[in-house]
Amino acid sequence: MVLLNELGLQFAEIPITNPEKFLGYIENYQDLRDDLGLYYLCHGPREGDPNNADTLENTYLPKLMQILSIMPQLEMRLLTIHLWLDPRFVVPDLVAYKVGFLKRVLQRAGDSDITLCLENLSETTEHLAPIFGALPSLNLTLDLGHAQLLSDKNTSFGFIEKFPDRIKHIHLHDNLGGDSQTDDLHLPVGKGVVDFGGIFPRLNQIGYRGTMTLELKPEEISANLDTVKQLLNVSGFKI
Repeated sequence: MVLLNELGLQFAEIPITNPEKFLGYIENYQDLRDDLGLYYLCHGPREGDPNNADTLENTYLPKLMQILSIMPQLEMRLLTIHLWLDPRFVVPDLVAYKVGFLKRVLQRAGDSDITLCLENLSETTEHLAPIFGALPSLNLTLDLGHAQLLSDKNTSFGFIEKFPDRIKHIHLHDNLGGDSQTDDLHLPVGKGVVDFGGIFPRLNQIGYRGTMTLELKPEEISANLDTVKQLLNVSGFKI
């Protein structure tokens, strides 16, 4: 947190993988927020087996509901979650179940004025179009690195074109493409093949002025931040 503050950054995205354990650290995060003047976003845990309704219902859902009860204590207003909806890997019955799952989480988030964002994993715009159609209040954390995987062209361009109003947060990291989880390398921006020089101008054209997280190790954030700022500036953003 101190490093982020020293770099002039305004917020931190806090992963909560174990809400029970996290409860013991809330006062520490409150003190850091007050001392450093940062605000927080939240990143939820992974869902586990994406085709197992029992674990989704009895393990993942309770975790998310507890996280949503914790977030107001730290004035967190945005939650990013993983919920794989790619029909190439998730069976149709589970996709349908997950729509209902999301309805319940959205209701709980809305009660606390929290923006719920689904993070794209391997999905395309075609995969998520019916999900967004069924869930008008669901938003998107656009992960530019994930969008490079399992696709010849980075799928961010499609999301920016089709769902500009749903994009409320962005994850930045690079990779070399590929078709498996092991290819999700989380390299510094500019060290892979993600077309940031094409994506950033499109984000500027749709008027995106939301938050962006560099999903890197702290020392990598420090080394990569100037590169990201330069790319954003030449794309029309005022950083």
